Amino acid sequence: MNYTFASATILLILITDPIGNIPIFANALKHVAPERRARVILREVLIAFLLLLTFMFIGESFLRVMNLSALSLQIGGGVILFLIALRMIFPPPKVETDEPPGEPLIVPLAIPAIAGPSALATVLLLVSQAPEKRIEWIAALCVTMTVSAVVLVLAERIQRVAGDRFVVALERLMGLVLVAVSIEMMLRGIKTFASQLT
Repeated sequence: MNYTFASATILLILITDPIGNIPIFANALKHVAPERRARVILREVLIAFLLLLTFMFIGESFLRVMNLSALSLQIGGGVILFLIALRMIFPPPKVETDEPPGEPLIVPLAIPAIAGPSALATVLLLVSQAPEKRIEWIAALCVTMTVSAVVLVLAERIQRVAGDRFVVALERLMGLVLVAVSIEMMLRGIKTFASQLT
């Protein structure tokens, strides 16, 4: 797929899924003082941003070391996105877990809630397909992290104003769009693979 700045930004926002991360962050931050929560959220978003940015710069080297092609990454990334999208549309039953008291650091918020396997695979895919557009991909990542930070900092207000049903409906709509994107990625990868065989 020939991504542009706009399409890459939308894809990254769908994958990092700030709306779907609202309950995860709410549960992880319940032992954190309300006045500290915004600072913790911004710190975790920054850590995720730095990790994804690092993958943008070492992506090509990583692929060479692992002897992976951009085509295998595209098909594999499409499969991962498809599974993530299905979980967005059909979320698994919620299991209450007791978070340890204190502020969470890196896990589970920065990784894997924001910078999970699908996000890492996506930035690798963007850079491997169009390394000359690296500046655009960095800008798309900056916009994505800004959107995530704003949504997560304002999560309580969003839930209070929009209501839980609206948040769930929006989450499933984002999942539906991501299903279409993932299938398109896989179909294009399979088509390219088939053309290489003939």
